[in-house]
Amino acid sequence: MPLKTEEKPENLLNRARFTIAAADPAQWPAAPGAEVAFAGRSNVGKSSAINVVTQRRGLARTSKTPGRTRQIVFFDLGGGGSRLVDLPGYGYAKVPDELRASWARLIERYLTERKALKGLILLMDARHPLTELDRRMLEWCEPRRLPIHVLLTKSDKLGHNQARQGEFAVRRFVTASQDIITVQRFSALKRVGVAEAQQRIRDWLAGNGNC
Repeated sequence: MPLKTEEKPENLLNRARFTIAAADPAQWPAAPGAEVAFAGRSNVGKSSAINVVTQRRGLARTSKTPGRTRQIVFFDLGGGGSRLVDLPGYGYAKVPDELRASWARLIERYLTERKALKGLILLMDARHPLTELDRRMLEWCEPRRLPIHVLLTKSDKLGHNQARQGEFAVRRFVTASQDIITVQRFSALKRVGVAEAQQRIRDWLAGNGNC
């Protein structure tokens, strides 16, 4: 569902409001509308990214403890059913195997079944991109033709050449799917790449594909 004509797209993201943290699909909000989800390894900076793109400090809870987000968190944008979605971080080792497996099943079910999902913001640490789990996520999503926009977070912690090399490595890895996978450098702390990420999300919510 595209945005209502009277809404100003530039104002949509900062209308974000917490809706529900759901551990069970039965708790997910009704599907009509459009959603953009955030995914990535634990402690990669998902909450910080959500807060900065919405310009809502504290909207998504940040923590120095990896693996804190254990449910799928929905944020309503007040735009004809538009939402942002924070998926549980993957790859956190200090939890029982059974719990990690249940998170994986929950994420997979959301990505597979959620008809409202229009695109995935996939966060990778710019200092350590393309971990095994990041590659698995890309390889799982590509055949399903799910549009992905990769944010290389914490890029301010690298020199220009290092950051550029990391970005190039990710672009090279996704060359075969560059029509649906895009990549950019990002820093929530220094506000690097925020406008570009915001525009990508708005495009998806407005039904403009992976443009």
